[in-house]
Amino acid sequence: MVVVSLEPEIMFMDRCGMASSTRSVATRIWNGVLPERPPAELVRELYWAENTGKADPSGSQDMVGLIYPGISRLDYDAAIEGGLFPAHIESCCEPGIARWVEEIFYLVPINQRPAGYNPLATQNLAPACIWELGQTGKDCFDAIVNRDILRLGASMNSCMACWEAILPHTVADPAIDLDLKAILSWFQAHYPGAMYSGCGGGYMIVVSEAAVPGSLRVKVRTG
Repeated sequence: MVVVSLEPEIMFMDRCGMASSTRSVATRIWNGVLPERPPAELVRELYWAENTGKADPSGSQDMVGLIYPGISRLDYDAAIEGGLFPAHIESCCEPGIARWVEEIFYLVPINQRPAGYNPLATQNLAPACIWELGQTGKDCFDAIVNRDILRLGASMNSCMACWEAILPHTVADPAIDLDLKAILSWFQAHYPGAMYSGCGGGYMIVVSEAAVPGSLRVKVRTG
């Protein structure tokens, strides 16, 4: 899995896959300032602060994306800590790569997840699909560090195909009144790659060398 740490320069929508709830918890427990302690320790503290007592906890990728600077590849292993936390994290804080990400990434607001939406209603946890999903993360990180927009776009498109195969409700659910699949298909047909920021929509993350109308820009936090 790949996460990018962003400077909070814009107010993101809630319930859209941008770790808004996790950021709120972090702001509450640390008064808006990251403590000077090992990041892996902070990830665990924030994870339990947000998820203790929840039937469906949020993934630790949200915590890693907030705490680790730059672009990070997270390798999960179910045999290590039950797969709750990454077994290995590789981060890239190289300024040139961060600037490249800022130049080609666009966020197009689509929707917020509605009340009652459950992306886990149907789960097809076939090992082959899980392996392919992990491979898209590896391809995504490699494409970013090599500044290869075409390979990056392909990894994003493949990732969305895996989401649909594994958790069909991520792109089609009775509680969502938008045709998320049709919207995704349009963006993928017109740009090198596109994917949703979270289950049920959120923002359309688009990679493009040309400006994307109606989009927002991001700033990568590298330190």
